[in-house]
Amino acid sequence: MRKYIVTVNGKKYEVEVEEVGAVYQPVEKVQEVRQVQPAVQQPVQEVKKETVATAPGSAKETVKAPMPGTILDVKVSQGQKVKKGDVLFILEAMKMENEIMSGVDGTVSSVAVTKGVSVNTDDLLAVIE
Repeated sequence: MRKYIVTVNGKKYEVEVEEVGAVYQPVEKVQEVRQVQPAVQQPVQEVKKETVATAPGSAKETVKAPMPGTILDVKVSQGQKVKKGDVLFILEAMKMENEIMSGVDGTVSSVAVTKGVSVNTDDLLAVIE
C-alpha cells in the first residue's frame, strides 16, 4: 500500500493505492506534498481504415473495429449508400457507446458483423466501395 496526497479542486485528499502483483513492503509516512498535474484527456481515435485498390477508378475501404467491444447496433445493410460521417455501427466498449462512422462516400458492399457480436481491435466490420 502506498499513500499519496492528491489535490482536487483545491482540496487535499490522502489516498492509499494498493500495488497489484507486487510484493508488499511497508512504506514510511509521506512527508512531502507534491503538486500533481491534472491528466490531459486524449482525443478519441478515429476508426482505423485500410484502402485496397481493386481496379483503376474503384477502391474498397474496409472499416475495422478501433477497440474491443460489443456491437450494440448495425445502422447499415449491404447495398446501402453512405456518405462520409454517416454512423455505420454502435460499439460498446468499457460501458461507453462509440459511433463507428464512414470515412468515405460509397456503397456498403458487405457487412461482416451483426448486433450482439463481440469484436476485437482491427476486426473487419464492413467494406465500402
